Amino acid sequence: MSIARENAQSVDAPALGPLGPLIYRQSVVTRITHWMWAVCLFFLLLSGLQIFNAHPALYIGNESGFGYDNAVLSMRAVDTPQGPEGRTKILGHDFNTTGVFGLSGPADNPKVRGFPSALTIPSYRDLGTGRVVHFFFAWLLVATLFVWLLASFFNGHLRRDLTPTGKDLQNFPRDVADHARFRFHHGRSYNVLQKLAYCGVFFILFPLIIATGLTMSPGFDAGFPWLLELFGGRQSARTLHFLAMFLLVSFFVIHILMVLAAGPFNELRSMITGWYRASPGTPEIEGDKR
Repeated sequence: MSIARENAQSVDAPALGPLGPLIYRQSVVTRITHWMWAVCLFFLLLSGLQIFNAHPALYIGNESGFGYDNAVLSMRAVDTPQGPEGRTKILGHDFNTTGVFGLSGPADNPKVRGFPSALTIPSYRDLGTGRVVHFFFAWLLVATLFVWLLASFFNGHLRRDLTPTGKDLQNFPRDVADHARFRFHHGRSYNVLQKLAYCGVFFILFPLIIATGLTMSPGFDAGFPWLLELFGGRQSARTLHFLAMFLLVSFFVIHILMVLAAGPFNELRSMITGWYRASPGTPEIEGDKR
């Protein structure tokens, strides 16, 4: 056995032995849109934090401003006998977050800002550039999502790979237990946890973050004023937009951890070439490789 095959076997299979078939799992459209979303969400996150830093606070309803004390989240700097401190207030609970939120930067020259410069695009204060970057990648995300939805509908990807079946839901408890014990089965289709997570991202979080983003636009509200009523005001839409972003970041972190746990070589290969090594015992069909 060659060294390359031994390495592949150690990554793709839980123990030395016969390898499962190499199946073509990800289409070209799925792979391209996957990486497009990754790029878009990276720039959207960091440019969005630049925009957030212009007024680092979130509210519910229509009223907001420096004269109000109704924020559900705020980041600020306060003067104390020991010197300035960064403070983050969440639902009435105050936390000292000096060096991270509210006040960050070099110890001899800290800057008053919500998120630190390392997490914003641009790194310096520039709301105008942040908005340009944010809106460009926002529309690119929408276009990519539209292409993916259209292609996935016609090639059967939505029905075949993402829609949970009755059998999937019956296997839900076992799948949760297997993941908790890091026992992964590499099959031809996604497991029920993957299906539910992807459906939640594509059909709940993406539409929510797009709709709340549009609600914050005065120009869009002029044509669709019902959006303000739907989300309870522009400030509520901003808060929901931030929450959707937080959930997407949480999904991304869990997604990366699962990729590392399930076998990064196999997972990355499937999203680059389309070919995915199934677990031993997976029935082979025409077109599979060894």
